[in-house]
Amino acid sequence: MALRGGGRWARLGSALRGRCSGPRDGSDTPQHRDLRAALRKVRGGGYAPPRRPVRGERAKIIDKEINPFVDKWEEEGQFPAHKVFKTLGQAGFLGVDKPTEYGGMGLDFSYNIAVAEELGNIRCGGIPMAIGVQAGMATPALTRFGSDELKKQFLVPTIAGDFVACLGISEPGAGSDVANIKTTAVRKGDEYVINGGKMWITSGSQADWMCLLANTSEGPPHRNKSLICLPMNLPGIHVAKKIDKLGMRSSDTAQIFFEDVKVPSKNLIGEEGKGFTYQMLQFQEERLWGVATVLTPLENIIQETIDYTRQRKVFDQSVLHNQTVHFRLAELATEVELLRSLLHRAVALYVEGNDVTKFASMAKLKAGRLAREVTDSCLQFWGGMGFTSEVLVSRFYRDLRLMSIGGGTDETMLSIICKYMAILPSK
Repeated sequence: MALRGGGRWARLGSALRGRCSGPRDGSDTPQHRDLRAALRKVRGGGYAPPRRPVRGERAKIIDKEINPFVDKWEEEGQFPAHKVFKTLGQAGFLGVDKPTEYGGMGLDFSYNIAVAEELGNIRCGGIPMAIGVQAGMATPALTRFGSDELKKQFLVPTIAGDFVACLGISEPGAGSDVANIKTTAVRKGDEYVINGGKMWITSGSQADWMCLLANTSEGPPHRNKSLICLPMNLPGIHVAKKIDKLGMRSSDTAQIFFEDVKVPSKNLIGEEGKGFTYQMLQFQEERLWGVATVLTPLENIIQETIDYTRQRKVFDQSVLHNQTVHFRLAELATEVELLRSLLHRAVALYVEGNDVTKFASMAKLKAGRLAREVTDSCLQFWGGMGFTSEVLVSRFYRDLRLMSIGGGTDETMLSIICKYMAILPSK
């Protein structure tokens, strides 16, 4: 399989890196804006960050390739992941912070966050979430700790958009409590034999491979787990059902069972027994990505609510004219900007090599709660229209509710924050 690292996207990554200078503050620099613009714009078969506003022959990726079909995919309960990911992969957006030798752009994590913010312009929550799994949740441990052979087999086609990846962590009895998973991978000769099951698997119905966390020994729960690259076409893998969810409907979510599934032992990522540690490192990026994808939808909801309440008349005056309404919208816009500042601070510290577990947990906690606050308040201002499926606010009222649950619940975030503040009671 040919690697794409020496091609156009390696050159683009090199150009962007070369233009970065000055102190890191996590802000939206011209280089970050270039990358975000590239996600919106396309010319012919490839994409390039524009140096100035683009128009005419350039079309918009999100507006042309995704948003026109979102309503249909929401009704069907699944978007065509292979098709969408191939488009994004050809554009280079599935490997922004991945090494150029494996087809990535070689940029730092802050550029991944810039892409996540831009993906918030997709008019649903499910597709950005699935892209996040593909680009930033199933692959970080493989990128950092996987063998060259594993990276060529799984990482390269995932960055290219030829493979759809999923992350196998949660189980029916172990969500935020990662240490409590029960799935086992028993070493027998040159193979692992896997038994158990996974729950809430994003893209699980379409995935080509899974980054699987399983117990590989009987040792302590924080030192007996390993991550394994698991092809999803192996005998004994059963996609039991596609879960019917309240929101994120265009993203398929599956329950999957493993029955004596045999996978080569060389598919182990890094060292045996280090899987829990690898996953904990990855959670920082996962949670920051999730926060970034929330910002733009919240801004869009507030703006659409402003537009609607300005033209909607009640008792011979616009709804927006009421102080209760415009004051509330001003408060919400302020909260979104404060969340963005916290995110950018955390990202800047992370890029410099710091542990930002506390800040990432704070940002995720705030994002989940603010998502509920913004969507609930704005839906109220839409009146009866807000209770229909015809407006964006009602969709995100459902979709963004997951922010306080997935990737670690609010309560888990509070426990982590308390631990870092040294105020969590000892067991």
